[in-house]
Amino acid sequence: MAEPARADARLRVEVADLIAMSARRLRAATDRDLDPLGVTWAQVRALRACLRDGEPIRMSELAESLGIVRRSATSVVDELYVRGLVVRRGEDSDRRAVSVVVTAKGHRLLAEVDAVRSDVAEELTGGLSAADQRTLRDLLRKIAGAPDRERSGADG
Repeated sequence: MAEPARADARLRVEVADLIAMSARRLRAATDRDLDPLGVTWAQVRALRACLRDGEPIRMSELAESLGIVRRSATSVVDELYVRGLVVRRGEDSDRRAVSVVVTAKGHRLLAEVDAVRSDVAEELTGGLSAADQRTLRDLLRKIAGAPDRERSGADG
């Protein structure tokens, strides 16, 4: 292998390692700060997914959105339901279909989570300028395969 190719390979490995280290720091800080709220990251993800389109979401769509099997989505929704964070609704058009709706209590919890996440983000990225944070965001979107929301007018 030529020297530039080895250097490129080392760089890619270092970048991957730094992303993994950053993800671990983020997860540890998030878990630490979500624990007092009595909610897990999986539950937060599910609540957010239920709000994406502003309409009730079917269990099958929720599972797909989260990248999990339907049975796992059902377990997460069961936990949220018991805590009063979501309600289930049957659909008139398909009696077998069940949709999930976030309750007012669920909305309040997400507002608290947003405050916690903002603190965690500050802890991790506070040393970066706003321009550096935007650059990092854009690069991470490319890596994650996430859509570029700036085209639709969102900047954060």
